[in-house]
Amino acid sequence: MHIPSCGTEDIDILSFDEALSAPPSGGYDSARWIYVPDYYCDYRYILGTRGEKPLICIGVNPSTAEPGNLDNTLKSVERIALGNGFDSFIMFNVYAQRATRPDDMDRELNERLHRENMRAFEYVLRLSAARPAVWAAWGAVIEKRAYLPLCVRDMAETGERCGAEWFCCGKRSKAGHPHHPLYLAKNSPLEPFDVREYLEGALSRC
Repeated sequence: MHIPSCGTEDIDILSFDEALSAPPSGGYDSARWIYVPDYYCDYRYILGTRGEKPLICIGVNPSTAEPGNLDNTLKSVERIALGNGFDSFIMFNVYAQRATRPDDMDRELNERLHRENMRAFEYVLRLSAARPAVWAAWGAVIEKRAYLPLCVRDMAETGERCGAEWFCCGKRSKAGHPHHPLYLAKNSPLEPFDVREYLEGALSRC
């Protein structure tokens, strides 16, 4: 379990560009994994495997996973990605703060962390050799903080600029939120997800 040591306003946060360009710290196969920052800390921009056709999964916020030490959510993400014909996966999040329990997340939006997270999202979208495939998978936890729906709106705009194609997987919640990756069979199919309809419908009611 990861419990934040303090709010993200009280820690030094590397910009995405700084974190991406930092010399490798070692400890994992960087030819297979992409991990930014590439060491364990109170925030994470990107965790995934390298390939030509990645499935970009978006959760709410990171927990404890690292390269070679995936939690159950990330194990499910990898299974679903491979089962749907992708050669790799990238785990991304609406908000970059590590917190296993969503109730431990920042009460207020850290604008700098969000801004750098959006830079990371654009980078991730441009990794795909073809049209980027984005799996909305944040579940009903998106309602935990008032700023999270605003972050999703920014992600949708970034995705539109980069030509992203959106998907969901599994049954949506009663409120219309896309299913979290846990408890999905490995052969669960991805289905088209109209992110604009979602923004104007379920997300607008949060």
